[in-house]
Amino acid sequence: MQARDIMSSPVVSVTPDMTVKYAANLLSAHGYTALPVLDEDGRLIGVVTEADLVRDRFPRDARYRDGNGPDEPPALPPPGTVGGVMTTPAVGMGAGTDVVDLVRVLLEDRIRSMPIVDGAHVVGIVTRRDLVQALARDDEVISADVRHQLAIYGGPTRWTVEVHDGAVEVVDAFDDETDRHVATVLAQAVPGVTAVRVTSTSTTG
Repeated sequence: MQARDIMSSPVVSVTPDMTVKYAANLLSAHGYTALPVLDEDGRLIGVVTEADLVRDRFPRDARYRDGNGPDEPPALPPPGTVGGVMTTPAVGMGAGTDVVDLVRVLLEDRIRSMPIVDGAHVVGIVTRRDLVQALARDDEVISADVRHQLAIYGGPTRWTVEVHDGAVEVVDAFDDETDRHVATVLAQAVPGVTAVRVTSTSTTG
């Protein structure tokens, strides 16, 4: 499975001159945790996250000061635009990136979303939610998608498909090692598939 198979597109994005309030409204309205920041040519130049928006944004409540410590100096007003708070430079990955590599980066870098780019232009985004939604796909839906992909390659009656908890079992009416490899690749590209095993009737009978 590649990034293009599960990415969300088109992408909700912001520009550096937009206000922090506007970006916060977008995150809140769409349930996102981060937004790509694009320049006037649509190129990825940064990412603004929930953490970027809330950092230094809330004043301390004077009603609950204990009076034991020194007075804090007045805080400088936080930046009011996305460009003043965004994380830059931004990391993006290509649409052909293997989801295994994408997940590794998300986990190792402790980030929640990855812009998907074609050159410097954003074509999609993959979030942890997208990955969880892929894992949660119903087995019957996955099975239908796998059968559709295999029917295009070898006809609708050639393959028998069963799916259990995302693991796909395919039985081929013919015994062809090359076709079994192609069937494995096609099935692996279906969102929600966690494993694929392809056999032929001659080996299962």
